[in-house]
Amino acid sequence: MFGYTVPSYQRLPPLDLRRYRRYYCEGCHQLKAAFGLSGTATVNFDMTFNTILLAGITGEALEFGPTERRICVLDSPKADSDLMRRMAAYTIILTKWELYDDETDKPSLKTKLVSTALGRAIEKAERMHPDYDEMVGKGFGDLRRLELDGCRDAHRMGRVFGKGLIGALKDIAGDHASEDLDRVFEELTACVYIIDAVDDLDDDFMDGTYNPFLPESGYVNARRFVEGNIYSLSSVVNEAIGDLQSHYSKVRPSMQGNVSLCDNIVYYGIPESAKKVLTGEAKAKASIKNVLSNRKERNSERA
Repeated sequence: MFGYTVPSYQRLPPLDLRRYRRYYCEGCHQLKAAFGLSGTATVNFDMTFNTILLAGITGEALEFGPTERRICVLDSPKADSDLMRRMAAYTIILTKWELYDDETDKPSLKTKLVSTALGRAIEKAERMHPDYDEMVGKGFGDLRRLELDGCRDAHRMGRVFGKGLIGALKDIAGDHASEDLDRVFEELTACVYIIDAVDDLDDDFMDGTYNPFLPESGYVNARRFVEGNIYSLSSVVNEAIGDLQSHYSKVRPSMQGNVSLCDNIVYYGIPESAKKVLTGEAKAKASIKNVLSNRKERNSERA
């Protein structure tokens, strides 16, 4: 239950809200069916959007039943969808490399425990889609090289990272893949990377991990840094969101469904997530590692 690619819930009509919840829950059901109960911990908003968009593009899994059990995580999948099964495997593989990246940045017992808990799920996903594993691993490797070079261009870093991740999504899109759809996923990754970098300023400073926005000296805390650099940070964020919206507008006419729901997320939800992070209106997003280590309970108002 983490990520920035969320709807603007107050703008969602009831039908789209029900549809969004079904996709989110179905992602969890698909993860459990293929990778066991531990796999459901990887369900997140960013992958939910990817699924909704790809379903809208391909016309697959546009309609399926609702969750029926009171304890929803125990329910079975409602969609017999190869698209969703591939997305579940991709989500596990992406989580594997996120944990690897975390362990490389700052080794911790809790990261190792999470990796161990997901071990069987990760091994199965690797066997199912070794090509996805290779592509995602390359994306993280390309990003790591930019970090080691001290790159300060967050938008460039997000795009480079995104290019390494879109191969799997292109495969899932199949015959419906296009250059514009590739750019949607590339710019979406850039948006998430940039927002996450702002969100993680305090944590990265405390942990000594790389963040393209952290200055070489004089950093006090995220609140002061963002207030002092609000125009430059807003410019980077708005450029990335604008590029995402531009490329989304090109694939939108070919969508076979989920248009209004995707419109809401792209034109309202993501900008609202960015605004909340920049203004400090919301707590930082959680991740598997952050949930277990309580990193996001740290106070960014430190003197």
